[in-house]
Parts: sequence; structure tokens; C-alpha cells
Amino acid sequence: MIAANWATFFNAKTPVAKRVSLLQDGQAFQSIIKAQAGSGLAASATAKVTKVTMVSSSQAKVTYSILIGGQSALSNQAGVAVLQGGTWKVGLASFCGLLALENGGKTSGLPAACKSAA
Repeated sequence: MIAANWATFFNAKTPVAKRVSLLQDGQAFQSIIKAQAGSGLAASATAKVTKVTMVSSSQAKVTYSILIGGQSALSNQAGVAVLQGGTWKVGLASFCGLLALENGGKTSGLPAACKSAA
């Protein structure tokens, strides 16, 4: 379920509302997800989960790769999945880390929710 939800979240063809529901505290990031949905690299990005390791009943470590047009762009990334409201979601720390990468490694200008996730 974790791998499937990650793949769904990172698939640009997934409707924004569904993607928001698969991100920890996703409502805080709805505008960012919506803006990215039709832009540049995000429009052709997908994710492939290669490993899931349970840490607790509500958290898991995830090893994943981001693919652009089917080609690996970021390989073997370490991420976290959290169980929130009965659904396994992409953890904020993972999403905010990707936003920082996209922002040239800078965390300035990222949503306030990212500061608490770091």
C-alpha cells in the first residue's frame, strides 16, 4: 500500500485532490501541488519505490527513485511514509526535501510547514 500510494502521489496524471490526500498534512500544500501539476519536470515525473522498511506501526522508511519521462533523475532517495487518518502518506520531510532540491537546495521560500518537518 505504501509503494502504491507513493507512485500515485508522484504521478502527474493523478488529480490534485487525490495527491493532496496522499501527502502528510497535504492541505497546507494544495497550492504548491496544484502549481506543480502542469509545470516542467513535475508534469512528466513518476516515482518508483524499491524498498519499504517499517519503523513503527505509523511510520516507514522508503527508498525510492524519481523518474522523468521514465528515466531515473534521482535514484535511491531516502524518504519517510506516515500513517495519517488510516492512510499511508508521503511524509512531509520527504516532500519538503524534494521542494528544497527543486529550489536549488535552499529552504527559504518553502512553506512554513516544511520548517517544522526538517
